[in-house]
Amino acid sequence: MLVKINSAALLGLDAYKIEVEVDASRGLPGQSIVGLPDAAVKESRDRVRSAIENSGFSFPPSYFTINLAPADTRKEGPLYDLPIALGILMASKQLKSNNLAGTIIVGELSLDGSVRSVDGILAICYSLSREHKQIIVPRANASEASLVKNIEVIPADSLKQVAGYLEGTIKIAPFQGKYRNLLDEKVDCAIDFSDVKGQGHVKRAIEVAAAGGHNVLLVGSPGSGKTMLARRLATVLPPLSDAEALEITRLYSVCGALRKRRGLITKRPFRSPHHTSSDVGIVGGGRIPRPGEISLAHLGVLFLDEFPEFSRRVLEVLRQPLEDGDVTISRAHSSLTYPAQFMLIAAMNPCACGRLYDLRDSCTCSPHQIQRYWRKLSEPMLDRLDIQVEVPRLKPHEISSVPHGETSNQVRKRVIAARKMQAERFKGEPIYTNAFMSPKQINKFCVLEKPAKSVLKSAIVQLHLSARAYDKILKLSRTISDLAGQEKIAAPQIAEAIQYRALDRERR
Repeated sequence: MLVKINSAALLGLDAYKIEVEVDASRGLPGQSIVGLPDAAVKESRDRVRSAIENSGFSFPPSYFTINLAPADTRKEGPLYDLPIALGILMASKQLKSNNLAGTIIVGELSLDGSVRSVDGILAICYSLSREHKQIIVPRANASEASLVKNIEVIPADSLKQVAGYLEGTIKIAPFQGKYRNLLDEKVDCAIDFSDVKGQGHVKRAIEVAAAGGHNVLLVGSPGSGKTMLARRLATVLPPLSDAEALEITRLYSVCGALRKRRGLITKRPFRSPHHTSSDVGIVGGGRIPRPGEISLAHLGVLFLDEFPEFSRRVLEVLRQPLEDGDVTISRAHSSLTYPAQFMLIAAMNPCACGRLYDLRDSCTCSPHQIQRYWRKLSEPMLDRLDIQVEVPRLKPHEISSVPHGETSNQVRKRVIAARKMQAERFKGEPIYTNAFMSPKQINKFCVLEKPAKSVLKSAIVQLHLSARAYDKILKLSRTISDLAGQEKIAAPQIAEAIQYRALDRERR
């Protein structure tokens, strides 16, 4: 007897339908799985057998051929356990073969017959909801599956329960998630902008970066507060929209990185990988390409502390995602594109000993050592960092003073207002912030007043700015004008933007 059950497979952030075909035939008892299964799929034979027997059913003495169609695409992961087990029960006539044309079934089985969670449920529901009306998923995945509104989610606890549901002897209520007000919740942060003492110009730079989605490089001596400032950037970013939250959650679902108790990610990501991370860990990849840290930081922040300590290869592969907002990973059997519109905030010392800018302790590095230290960062990489600011060490009276600066909430209100202007400006465009403007959009939206043009021309001549640095200054000035609520860009905004290109000034 031949039975067909619909399941799914992941391809990057998308999914496609897999037809699990189970055929029972005469011959020595056994199973064979075909259709390019990986090791996890092949091992399902033993899991399925134990799950069937421990659920009160008998494993039939027949030979089962299990085909995962289409047969020319590789299948991976344990999510086919549940449909294979149900197919065997239907093929052996222990379970009535119902019409399951509109139902998708996924789930891993434990040896006792209970259903375990699998990765990528949100991506599966999102991609297949137009063709199918119902999906049976592990109960642990029901909350993320319910984020897709136009598909009925049936939470499964065990193989026996699902078998009873398909026969009509057991009723399972569709899962209803409650996410309407999650994005409106006020999240109390353990850290706040007001904790930082002094560093007024750096705080302003971070506010501009948050308002326009710009990349930042903080250069300063050890203990000057670079890491402290970087970690507080996340506290002044605007809240996620519904579409942004769903987009981020899909990425984390594919990676299996969702939190167990809440399916929807409601805060912008803040990723801080160690400097020993490989280029595959940062950008993504592997035999079966998976998202890296830059994709997990999508619509959030990627913080790279001790920036020059990252390998040259890692820093160079960051250049393309910083420009394009996505990353394409090509392998022999597939080529996948993952989104990567993130804010990069990097922190580094000014030299190997870290005391080059210190007024109290003298630097022990020779000019050659300083030059060799900076050579770890290429000119094209530095050009892609919109904001480059020095973070001086605090003076003694500043260290002992009580913090009295603005709170994160106060700064965040101005950032939100600036982002709203950008949302109106880029309505219908595939970008969210000024940082990702194309040359055509720069010409259209960065209108300079006459005095501002004069200031910018002088900076080009004196600083020998590259074409990319010129575009970065225009984007920064556009963001500064948005914070001021101005449509045209005036000379003060251009002057402030030029001040944020500290390395351009020092390298001349």
